[in-house]
Amino acid sequence: MSDHVATANMGMLITDGHYLRPSKSTRVLAILDALSRESALSQFELGRKLNLSGAMVNQYLKQLQSGGLVEFLPVNGKSYRYALTDQGRQSRRTMFSDYSSETVRLYTTIKDYVLSRLDGLESRGKKRLALFGAAETCEVVLSALRDSDFQVVALLDNDFRKQGQIFNGYVVSAPHVLEQVDCDAVVITSFGKQAEIYEQIKPLSEKRGFQIVRF
Repeated sequence: MSDHVATANMGMLITDGHYLRPSKSTRVLAILDALSRESALSQFELGRKLNLSGAMVNQYLKQLQSGGLVEFLPVNGKSYRYALTDQGRQSRRTMFSDYSSETVRLYTTIKDYVLSRLDGLESRGKKRLALFGAAETCEVVLSALRDSDFQVVALLDNDFRKQGQIFNGYVVSAPHVLEQVDCDAVVITSFGKQAEIYEQIKPLSEKRGFQIVRF
């Protein structure tokens, strides 16, 4: 995983979610990373970039200062800019390495889960798949399928703005293509609209005999 990709993901992990709640270490790394790229950030700007309250940013900065990772450099009588010390830069590199390793392990776990959900199809020789939903989840599924025996014969999406566009090497088609394409199963790769898409294609599944796979 490149520094660019992992750094882009770091800000996303700061936002509160139900399953990937940010830890103290995540927030510390995000602050160190932000300051490594721009030391002139104010507390307000740091909070806005990382979706943290001003009080929380202030608390973390003071802890980082007392730990010798960040130094406060006065700009005028009322404001400061924040710079990483040598120890802060080394801590950022170490934490970044650990973060990247964990991200790779999580990504691998998700890909293994995708393939496990398709085990039943493969054991019955059903390997021609249509994927429904051209978004981030679909990228993970395509990555999981890359070294498998499955063949992606169509990539579908309800969004007319995506139809006709290239997505990870596949042309995105409208759902009506399922009336002609020869596939063994349709894999719903839109996690947010699983139920909606399932109900949409269920009648066609019964008519044409393909299986529907949901995650």
